Amino acid sequence: MISYKDDHKVSSYRRGKEKMNIGKAASLSGLTVKTVRYYSDIGIIKPDIHTKTGYRHFSNDDVAKLQFVGKARKFNFGIEECRELLALYENKDRPSKDVKKITLEKIREIDIKLSELNSLKGQLSKLALICEGNEESHCPILDALSDG
Repeated sequence: MISYKDDHKVSSYRRGKEKMNIGKAASLSGLTVKTVRYYSDIGIIKPDIHTKTGYRHFSNDDVAKLQFVGKARKFNFGIEECRELLALYENKDRPSKDVKKITLEKIREIDIKLSELNSLKGQLSKLALICEGNEESHCPILDALSDG
């Protein structure tokens, strides 16, 4: 079972095997109903489905997994990376090097993105400097954007 000591919202549900509807699961996990439905549809979580109504019934473990994935997504981990991290989390015999490898790769991706964003910022800053920003129609920013 996944637990988060900093997240008191789920702790009161951990004692029993209560099932909850999608709205309650979304609220407890801090995600939208649409996101919870999506994660269910792609198999990140596997809630029970009532055979007659088709309604999904979520467990405390489902909510904890949703919270885990929600937090991982905030670190910009993709869906497949979240699957890997969740599987590693649930496998108590996993080597931590596997988790570190995924994390270091994410850091490399973030470094590349930061470099790209800093380059774009520099280019835009130069364009903003040469633009007079007055009442005339000529604009070097628009000229640079329209160059092929």
